[in-house]
Amino acid sequence: MTGNKMVMTDLLKPEEIKKALDAFAAETFDPKKFFEMVGMKAMSAENVKKVFQVLDVDGSGFIEEEELKFVLKGFSKDGRDLTDAETKAFLTAADKDGDGKIGIDGKRKVSKCFQFILQKDTKRR
Repeated sequence: MTGNKMVMTDLLKPEEIKKALDAFAAETFDPKKFFEMVGMKAMSAENVKKVFQVLDVDGSGFIEEEELKFVLKGFSKDGRDLTDAETKAFLTAADKDGDGKIGIDGKRKVSKCFQFILQKDTKRR
């Protein structure tokens, strides 16, 4: 931890973060694949909530579109900004109630931002 503020490397392996950041050039970001690559799919719901709190830069309890654009910087200072199209696609995938922001689901204590990542893929090929 840096001071009292948790940082992403307190929760995830730096080498997995770097590999995931390097995997997505502009206009190719896939949040579900990214979060799987950094190891979030195997995390407890409590640790997923901690990741959300690191990404909630202003501490509002929500990740708004403006914060979402810089979400990769939350994983590493070297992370790139998401393009406008990537930001909107991410928000659409994660904002299940359509309020334009991603918040914490109080019932499950897991951010709705990451619920779609933690859910098992039910589609069979």
